Amino acid sequence: MRRKECIAMLLAGGQGSRLAPLTSKNCKPAVSFGGKYRIIDFSLSNCVNSGIDTVGVPIQYKPLVLNSYLGTGAAWDLDSSEGGVHVLPPFATESGGEWYAGTADAIYQNMDFIENYNPEYVLILSGDHLYRMDYSKMLSFHKKHKADLTISVIEVPWDEAKRFGVMSVDSEQRITKFEERPPHPESNLASMGLYIFSWPVLRQALLAEHAKPDSHQDFGKDIIPALLQSSKRLFAYTFSGYWKDVGTLDSYYTAQMELLAPNPEFDIFSDSMRIYSNANIDPPHYVGPHAVIESALICNGCRILGSVRQSILAPQVFVAEDALVEESILLPGARVEAGAQVRHAIVGERTVITAGSCLGAHDAPLTVLGDDVVYTKEAAK
Repeated sequence: MRRKECIAMLLAGGQGSRLAPLTSKNCKPAVSFGGKYRIIDFSLSNCVNSGIDTVGVPIQYKPLVLNSYLGTGAAWDLDSSEGGVHVLPPFATESGGEWYAGTADAIYQNMDFIENYNPEYVLILSGDHLYRMDYSKMLSFHKKHKADLTISVIEVPWDEAKRFGVMSVDSEQRITKFEERPPHPESNLASMGLYIFSWPVLRQALLAEHAKPDSHQDFGKDIIPALLQSSKRLFAYTFSGYWKDVGTLDSYYTAQMELLAPNPEFDIFSDSMRIYSNANIDPPHYVGPHAVIESALICNGCRILGSVRQSILAPQVFVAEDALVEESILLPGARVEAGAQVRHAIVGERTVITAGSCLGAHDAPLTVLGDDVVYTKEAAK
């Protein structure tokens, strides 16, 4: 196998409990987003647009949809015989088998995959972030500073810093202090959960951490503090573009509603660093003679006979006559039957809002239904 300069490992193994019930039958990276996309599309597209053609995807929770969606990787031009995209589930060894204990353990258990390409550098990505980024620029920064580890960082509001791993840096951007979710942060420079390691350094760190019986096997809690303590060269690469964690229901909903702005900060229509998808090719959407659509994203395969306002409809959504959808996100195959009303809600894949039912309200908290639910008027009472 030809040696790769840099390969990516896209962490997709988490249960995604913060996105429940959308993750009751699906892993977080495979959850629908922005109509035709799934969350994993953004990181995969960044890899392709950055010239990274080999991506490992460690996964363990409900992998069926993601496996099917990734397929051969052709939708992202990741189907090369010398690389491509690879789903990496946990597997049994001579000493047994178990689920990934943490983010670092997911990489440790797939060291053979990495060794197969013998890379100089390994890019570690999270599967629940919305952003565009040219990773090749971050890699150039890493090489310029002869770094052992480079962490991509972004400035966050001070009142949000305690939710992140935060770090202090010197005048050369070398990291001098790192704290994982500190109650009283000394910095608002937050980790984006995006790392570039020099492979020999990462390999040694994974082996050392795995040997510790009390380790969390986690990058933020274990690997990064250990490298900093051992005086390795850790640097912060500052990212100034749009970036949002969409791993909670509120952030997932808000990020999609922002797409409906006339000039959204994150523009899915931009030709700059295009976002690729493996969405099925459906027939064009149909808008009935009495339908009303205002400020909405409507995907292929949709049939709109009623009213849709300030909403996002994924492929194959049906909105019947006299039905109303407002300020909502409908995932693939959802149905809103005659006279039903959906307001300020997220409706899961293939879920049916039966005739005459009312789901959600403008002045109420966000309402969320998972996949394959049949919501009736009785359920609303």
